[in-house]
Amino acid sequence: MTAVKNILRIAVNRPFYSLLDYQCPDGMEVQIGCRVRVPLGYSVSLGIVVEITDKSAFKKLRSIQKVLDKKPILVENSLKLLHWASRYYHHPIGLVIFNTIPTLLRKGKPLPSMTVWKVNGELLDQADTLLKRAHKQRVVWEFMLKFASNQWLSEQPIQEELISKGVINWRSFLNQLKNKKLLINQKVEIEYTTLSSIPVIGLSKKKAVILTQEQQEVLAQLTLIYQAKKVKPTLLHGITGSGKTEIYLRTVEPILNAGQQVLILVPEIGLTSQLLRRFQRYFPQYIIALLHSSLSDGERSFVWQGVQNNKIKILIGTRSAVFAPLKNLGIIVVDEEHDNSFKQQHQFRYHGRDLAVKRAYDLNIPIILGSATPALESLQNVERERYHYLRLNSRPGTRIRPDILLQDIRNMRLEAGISAFLLEEIEQHLSADNQVMLFLNRRGFAPVLYCPACGWHAICQSCDTHMTYHAGMKKIICHHCEYEEYAGTNCPDCDHSGITTLGQGTERIEHVLQTHFPAIPVVRIDRDTTSRKGALDNKLAIVRQGKPVILVGTQMLTKGHDFPKLTLVGILNIDQFLFSIDYRAQEQLAQQIVQVSGRAGRGNSKGRVILQTSQPEHPLLISLLSKGYLNVAKQLLSERQKWNYPPFGFQGLIRVTASNKDSGLVFLQQLSDDLSLLGCQDAGVTLWGPAPSPMEKRANRYRSQLLMSASDRIVLHQFLSQAIGKLQVYKKSGNIKWSIDVDPLNML
Repeated sequence: MTAVKNILRIAVNRPFYSLLDYQCPDGMEVQIGCRVRVPLGYSVSLGIVVEITDKSAFKKLRSIQKVLDKKPILVENSLKLLHWASRYYHHPIGLVIFNTIPTLLRKGKPLPSMTVWKVNGELLDQADTLLKRAHKQRVVWEFMLKFASNQWLSEQPIQEELISKGVINWRSFLNQLKNKKLLINQKVEIEYTTLSSIPVIGLSKKKAVILTQEQQEVLAQLTLIYQAKKVKPTLLHGITGSGKTEIYLRTVEPILNAGQQVLILVPEIGLTSQLLRRFQRYFPQYIIALLHSSLSDGERSFVWQGVQNNKIKILIGTRSAVFAPLKNLGIIVVDEEHDNSFKQQHQFRYHGRDLAVKRAYDLNIPIILGSATPALESLQNVERERYHYLRLNSRPGTRIRPDILLQDIRNMRLEAGISAFLLEEIEQHLSADNQVMLFLNRRGFAPVLYCPACGWHAICQSCDTHMTYHAGMKKIICHHCEYEEYAGTNCPDCDHSGITTLGQGTERIEHVLQTHFPAIPVVRIDRDTTSRKGALDNKLAIVRQGKPVILVGTQMLTKGHDFPKLTLVGILNIDQFLFSIDYRAQEQLAQQIVQVSGRAGRGNSKGRVILQTSQPEHPLLISLLSKGYLNVAKQLLSERQKWNYPPFGFQGLIRVTASNKDSGLVFLQQLSDDLSLLGCQDAGVTLWGPAPSPMEKRANRYRSQLLMSASDRIVLHQFLSQAIGKLQVYKKSGNIKWSIDVDPLNML
């Protein structure tokens, strides 16, 4: 044991499950949360200081080489959360931390600063001579002379003005003027304005909203709840269109007035702009920003710094925003808390909602979990009295819930999956100057491309699954590994010219509707049409105009969106989820039906929902439509309890991928045998498998898995830790890679 002052425990971006100890040289100052350069093996690596101590288990320690930050880039409460998340999800601490910081900081770059410019007053008399033959430079000079003679000017107004004057390469002209010593510049700390740096469409002034009696009662209860010494999470269960966002706005207002920060988490990037609009209208005096994966590296670093400096007061983001360095966090809101998109499915497999609850617990601050269809885990936490439960049962004003019609499509002729009855309903609602939405959770034109002459099917050779036909791109694409190729007009096996499709996706629905309603815009919203930055906002802007339009989309449309003129919703092809091998499928289907149905009738006109199915007698559908979501949830919880499935039992899934079929199974069998010898069954841990994954081959790798299940969470985690120790020393053959998924949501 070494006992020396200033021993630094550092996380590096490597798959190490423990921190590395280094010596801090005398005279070098460093704080927890700062980045440092450290020697690692024969190279130099970037690290982040996680702890400072005076003891180490090692006799000789290497010294850090350089400190990169004067101030920490990670605040204490977010660093504490990251350390806990590493232990809970059994993921290397360095990979956890570096996964959550902006790419520029990950590469060792400095935090962004702002460049300001000013006219050099000492050379004014030489300007005419120096700019005699430089027309564009003179345009820039005259602008700077007018606005930056006696003050520093940031680059944003310079850029906007000069581009409007046709000076595209404005920065190069600024530098040329600097080289002639007519301008001077310097780096300063970024200034933040009261509007987000992310542009929004159609921002209008705040409208006064009068709360209903029910909303006022919920708000009053929230106020009492948050006065408690130890604050518990609150599950806000409000039907679609009941005004949950208005509750969020009123609840965070006193938090902001007290100078604290607010974190709002949403499951999809598509929901951030709409929520940003609402918060900007209500809080024009506060700086608000978005944080999600579609931002550029510079934008993420910009927001990161503003949050850390307590300049940005409201942060709206997707799951990774839970790690943002909010120094003065006062409340967290998780909207659509049930949504599976909060779970990261690759590499560091964390759940954003659960970590938000943990962060709020550590800080003893309020957290609101809002949903019209709460997750079974959240409802069970209410039952166990771990969460408060508040309910909004009605929509404000004259708006009422839509009628839902279950349409039996057995023995019925369908056109691209749409019944004649639904087409007639669409025409009636459009004729009444309203809007229509059709939901189908499958993108592309058709899921199968095949040859009727010889039986050939377009199969992905890397995944052994059908490739989806995309007519607009004339391609077949595998939605699992993203492999794509152009689709010819003839069969590649028999050269038959009549290859055709089976089934339908959103693209085919769009084509059919354009044929039936040529005068009405058909707006398709799925991953294919919204991949470009700003594309989703542009499409939603068309809908917000209020004119007749038909929306066609996947689950991107199911939650959060508010279209007052939308009166008809059609739900297509949901039967596949009724017979899924995934025990969570029925919960997700019930949530999806309720969420999609909730888009209808949010204005003054009553809504109508048509759910097409070939299983109209299915107990889930009958129970959902006659007794509501809570009744279905109680039934599903009862079934889960019998089988000791979550939330009554706890699970960890160990996945292995290998280059050949048997290597992964052999590897996992060795682990299963060793865990059995360690007494996992005696401790109450059940091993399921090893077995091939339901989708065995993906991206040319064979997948297998071992599921660990236990009634005691602590016991499960003890055996997961032992499993990691075994996995790290096993001999690997067949290019084996393994991962651990704690509380898995996707077993496929």
